[in-house]
Amino acid sequence: MFGNLFNNKSNTSLILLFLSLVILDQVTKSLVINNFELYDSIVILPSVNLTFVVNYGFAFGLLNNPSLNQIFVSAVIFLIILYFLYLLLKTQDRIFRLTIILILAGAIGNFIDRVIRGFVIDFIDVYIGKFHWPAFNVADSCITLGFVILMINILFLNKKL
Repeated sequence: MFGNLFNNKSNTSLILLFLSLVILDQVTKSLVINNFELYDSIVILPSVNLTFVVNYGFAFGLLNNPSLNQIFVSAVIFLIILYFLYLLLKTQDRIFRLTIILILAGAIGNFIDRVIRGFVIDFIDVYIGKFHWPAFNVADSCITLGFVILMINILFLNKKL
Protein backbone atom coordinates (compact mmCIF):
# COMPACT_ATOMS: atom_id res chain seq x y z
CA MET A 1 0.00 0.00 0.00
CA PHE A 2 2.73 2.51 0.96
CA GLY A 3 5.35 0.94 -1.33
CA ASN A 4 4.28 3.02 -4.32
CA LEU A 5 4.57 6.19 -2.25
CA PHE A 6 8.39 6.16 -2.46
CA ASN A 7 8.72 5.04 -6.09
CA ASN A 8 9.03 8.33 -7.91
CA LYS A 9 10.75 11.69 -7.60
CA SER A 10 7.49 13.63 -7.20
CA ASN A 11 6.42 11.51 -4.23
CA THR A 12 9.85 11.82 -2.64
CA SER A 13 9.65 15.62 -3.00
CA LEU A 14 6.20 15.64 -1.38
CA ILE A 15 7.42 13.50 1.51
CA LEU A 16 10.42 15.81 2.04
CA LEU A 17 8.11 18.84 1.91
CA PHE A 18 5.81 17.19 4.46
CA LEU A 19 8.67 16.35 6.84
CA SER A 20 10.21 19.82 6.45
CA LEU A 21 6.93 21.54 7.28
CA VAL A 22 6.26 19.39 10.35
CA ILE A 23 9.83 19.96 11.58
CA LEU A 24 9.61 23.73 10.93
CA ASP A 25 6.33 23.85 12.84
CA GLN A 26 7.71 21.95 15.82
CA VAL A 27 10.99 23.90 15.90
CA THR A 28 9.22 27.27 15.85
CA LYS A 29 6.83 26.15 18.60
CA SER A 30 9.75 24.88 20.67
CA LEU A 31 11.56 28.21 20.28
CA VAL A 32 8.46 30.06 21.45
CA ILE A 33 7.71 27.84 24.45
CA ASN A 34 11.37 27.86 25.55
CA ASN A 35 11.96 31.61 25.13
CA PHE A 36 8.64 33.24 26.01
CA GLU A 37 6.36 33.28 29.01
CA LEU A 38 2.68 32.81 28.26
CA TYR A 39 1.29 36.04 26.66
CA ASP A 40 4.76 37.56 26.16
CA SER A 41 4.84 39.51 22.92
CA ILE A 42 7.44 41.21 20.74
CA VAL A 43 6.95 43.28 17.60
CA ILE A 44 8.70 41.78 14.57
CA LEU A 45 7.09 43.81 11.77
CA PRO A 46 4.50 46.56 11.62
CA SER A 47 1.20 44.76 12.29
CA VAL A 48 2.92 41.45 13.18
CA ASN A 49 3.93 40.33 16.65
CA LEU A 50 5.26 37.11 18.09
CA THR A 51 2.89 36.45 20.99
CA PHE A 52 2.85 33.19 22.95
CA VAL A 53 -0.69 31.90 23.45
CA VAL A 54 -2.16 28.43 23.81
CA ASN A 55 -5.15 26.97 22.03
CA TYR A 56 -7.18 24.09 23.43
CA GLY A 57 -9.69 24.14 20.58
CA PHE A 58 -9.68 23.91 16.82
CA ALA A 59 -8.35 26.33 14.20
CA PHE A 60 -8.10 30.00 15.16
CA GLY A 61 -9.26 29.35 18.72
CA LEU A 62 -12.64 27.81 17.84
CA LEU A 63 -13.90 25.99 20.95
CA ASN A 64 -10.82 27.19 22.86
CA ASN A 65 -11.78 25.82 26.24
CA PRO A 66 -9.40 23.79 28.44
CA SER A 67 -12.34 22.03 30.10
CA LEU A 68 -13.57 20.74 26.74
CA ASN A 69 -12.94 17.04 26.46
CA GLN A 70 -9.47 16.98 24.84
CA ILE A 71 -9.80 13.30 24.02
CA PHE A 72 -12.83 14.11 21.86
CA VAL A 73 -11.05 16.99 20.09
CA SER A 74 -7.95 14.83 19.50
CA ALA A 75 -10.03 11.91 18.23
CA VAL A 76 -11.84 14.11 15.71
CA ILE A 77 -8.54 15.53 14.47
CA PHE A 78 -7.04 12.04 14.24
CA LEU A 79 -10.00 10.87 12.11
CA ILE A 80 -9.54 13.88 9.82
CA ILE A 81 -5.84 13.00 9.45
CA LEU A 82 -6.74 9.41 8.52
CA TYR A 83 -9.25 10.63 5.94
CA PHE A 84 -6.67 12.93 4.32
CA LEU A 85 -4.12 10.09 4.26
CA TYR A 86 -6.71 7.99 2.44
CA LEU A 87 -7.27 10.82 -0.08
CA LEU A 88 -3.52 11.18 -0.59
CA LEU A 89 -3.15 7.51 -1.43
CA LYS A 90 -6.12 7.53 -3.81
CA THR A 91 -5.38 10.60 -5.93
CA GLN A 92 -2.93 11.03 -8.78
CA ASP A 93 -3.60 14.76 -9.32
CA ARG A 94 -0.41 16.67 -8.48
CA ILE A 95 -2.06 19.84 -7.22
CA PHE A 96 -4.46 17.87 -5.06
CA ARG A 97 -1.57 15.85 -3.65
CA LEU A 98 0.24 19.09 -2.76
CA THR A 99 -2.85 20.43 -0.97
CA ILE A 100 -3.21 17.17 0.96
CA ILE A 101 0.47 17.30 2.00
CA LEU A 102 0.05 20.88 3.26
CA ILE A 103 -3.12 20.04 5.18
CA LEU A 104 -1.63 16.84 6.62
CA ALA A 105 1.59 18.56 7.70
CA GLY A 106 -0.42 21.19 9.53
CA ALA A 107 -2.85 18.74 11.08
CA ILE A 108 -0.07 16.47 12.29
CA GLY A 109 1.99 19.42 13.58
CA ASN A 110 -0.91 20.55 15.75
CA PHE A 111 -1.84 16.97 16.67
CA ILE A 112 1.69 16.46 18.06
CA ASP A 113 1.12 19.47 20.33
CA ARG A 114 -2.20 18.12 21.56
CA VAL A 115 -0.73 14.72 22.38
CA ILE A 116 2.45 16.02 24.02
CA ARG A 117 1.21 19.20 25.74
CA GLY A 118 -2.61 19.00 25.76
CA PHE A 119 -2.83 22.27 23.79
CA VAL A 120 -1.51 23.89 20.62
CA ILE A 121 1.11 26.65 20.73
CA ASP A 122 0.15 29.70 18.67
CA PHE A 123 2.41 32.70 18.25
CA ILE A 124 1.90 34.62 15.01
CA ASP A 125 -0.20 37.67 15.89
CA VAL A 126 -1.34 39.70 12.87
CA TYR A 127 -3.26 42.91 13.50
CA ILE A 128 -4.43 46.22 12.08
CA GLY A 129 -4.85 48.88 14.73
CA LYS A 130 -6.68 47.23 17.61
CA PHE A 131 -8.12 44.42 15.45
CA HIS A 132 -6.15 41.19 15.96
CA TRP A 133 -6.62 38.09 13.86
CA PRO A 134 -6.62 35.02 16.15
CA ALA A 135 -3.01 33.95 16.76
CA PHE A 136 -1.80 31.06 14.64
CA ASN A 137 1.30 28.99 13.89
CA VAL A 138 3.15 27.37 10.98
CA ALA A 139 0.82 24.34 11.04
CA ASP A 140 -2.26 26.57 10.82
CA SER A 141 -0.64 28.38 7.89
CA CYS A 142 -0.07 25.06 6.09
CA ILE A 143 -3.69 24.02 6.61
CA THR A 144 -5.01 27.38 5.42
CA LEU A 145 -2.75 27.48 2.35
CA GLY A 146 -3.70 23.89 1.50
CA PHE A 147 -7.42 24.68 1.66
CA VAL A 148 -7.02 27.90 -0.36
CA ILE A 149 -5.18 26.03 -3.12
CA LEU A 150 -7.79 23.26 -2.97
CA MET A 151 -10.67 25.74 -3.32
CA ILE A 152 -8.98 27.57 -6.22
CA ASN A 153 -8.39 24.20 -7.87
CA ILE A 154 -12.03 23.17 -7.47
CA LEU A 155 -13.75 26.52 -8.13
CA PHE A 156 -11.61 28.00 -10.89
CA LEU A 157 -9.89 25.06 -12.52
CA ASN A 158 -13.03 22.91 -12.36
CA LYS A 159 -11.24 19.92 -10.88
CA LYS A 160 -13.19 17.55 -8.69
CA LEU A 161 -11.82 15.54 -5.80
